[in-house]
Amino acid sequence: MSDKRITVLDLLDMDLKGHNSLNIRCIAGRSGLSRQITVSDINRPGLALSGFYESFAYERVQLFGRGEYAYLQKLEAENSIDLLRQYFSYNIPCIVFSHSINPSELFLSLAESSGCAVLQTDLGSSEFSQRLFRVFSDIFAPRKTLHGVFVEVYGVGILLTGESGVGKSETALELIERGHRLVADDVVEIRCVNGNSILGQGANKLISHHMEIRGLGIINVAQLYGVGAIREQKEVQIVIKLEAWKDQKVYDRIGTSGDTVDLLGVKIPQIEIPVKPGRNLPIIIEAASMNERLKTMGYFSAREFNQNILKWIETGQAQKAYYGSDDLY
Repeated sequence: MSDKRITVLDLLDMDLKGHNSLNIRCIAGRSGLSRQITVSDINRPGLALSGFYESFAYERVQLFGRGEYAYLQKLEAENSIDLLRQYFSYNIPCIVFSHSINPSELFLSLAESSGCAVLQTDLGSSEFSQRLFRVFSDIFAPRKTLHGVFVEVYGVGILLTGESGVGKSETALELIERGHRLVADDVVEIRCVNGNSILGQGANKLISHHMEIRGLGIINVAQLYGVGAIREQKEVQIVIKLEAWKDQKVYDRIGTSGDTVDLLGVKIPQIEIPVKPGRNLPIIIEAASMNERLKTMGYFSAREFNQNILKWIETGQAQKAYYGSDDLY
């Protein structure tokens, strides 16, 4: 069970458009709109209506399709009202009828007396389930906030992290100037979707596309560079940690380390880039983005480089280059 909770009224009031719209309306039990939904799942109550209540998932949203409705008609024809009363004795968050099905007056009266909201949608059962799962996966997704700057570079979501003052915002501003997009500056909210994807966005949508540049102040990226320079959310695909150059530290010079960072249980590739005067960080980040895209296409530059070196050594050419042809005889 999740710590996140919404009410049935919250679900009704959501501003969902297009392929995410649930097309739901309340047809009975308005006193139950304040009931909380705490589980991101749906239950088809066929077994419960037949009287089998062991492992009944009453805490889920209950979906009635054509099959369940036909069974309801059978129960009412047989005057099996006690089974329906037993069903409504559970603290069900809400009931949804798909296909614009209108339940009987008896069913609606039982829902009213038990304080359970009955909703209706014109969508089919499968389509409604898919849309509701998408809505719930966003609402109940684990989330946290991070200090950093989130940008999209060549279609790759890159989270820039590092100590305050290391140059994250200035680097992101140069990337925006070069045609890339800002998702969020300073405070980034991430959430885990489907257990394997990390989506990032601004923690506050009102200020997420503003940037603080030391010496300049607050700038509005959308106003300065146009709406094409911003994006509402993006999947985090690389974490780039910027840090002041340390002479004593040995940095990866080949790219085979395969370092990762754990974000909400998902391993994300991480690259450490040392910062010092003269280094062109935006170009390095662009190269990192393109290199990551190559990896997703199955081409790993560092790995191929290592394989070519091993082949070169195996052919004996390395010995000739090192010793010279006269030293081998």
